[in-house]
Amino acid sequence: MLVSKFYHLCARAMRSPAVRAPPFSPAAAYYMARSQYSRDQRHVLFCTTAAKLDSEEGDEEPKRINVTFVDKDGEETHIKVPEGFSMLEAACDNDIELEGACEGSLACSTCHVIVMDAKHYNKLPEPTDEENDMLDLAFGLTNTSRLGCQIIAKPELDGLRLQLPSATHNLSL
Repeated sequence: MLVSKFYHLCARAMRSPAVRAPPFSPAAAYYMARSQYSRDQRHVLFCTTAAKLDSEEGDEEPKRINVTFVDKDGEETHIKVPEGFSMLEAACDNDIELEGACEGSLACSTCHVIVMDAKHYNKLPEPTDEENDMLDLAFGLTNTSRLGCQIIAKPELDGLRLQLPSATHNLSL
């Protein structure tokens, strides 16, 4: 199946006028197609709720909650987030500068956010030990700090306000 997709992408790349301009070898076209397929799959793999939304019965629009992201300059971005999405996914889908280097696998602290309202913070589930370990590495840690990948949109979080820290630590080995 995977080889078949690569074959079709490679064949499409070879037929494309933009690709034909400089002559590419079949191997180069294969790697170009593979690269495009990998880019497309990164988003599908990262968005854990995309399959859930696609498989819902009927044409009913998923319920959404209002979330406000406040960047380091104080600029507010208001978005509507479908229930079940993480704040990291919502930020990624709306071009908000929240990094998420580990793609939500709880292996970094680059999606660190600060919950601005105590009433919303108290409605969140307690952070796990793994989340607390990652938060210890976060820049500008506060009492209401959480990882954006661990905050899942629920109706009781409608009106959530999240502050983005002024910097992040991305520790790569």
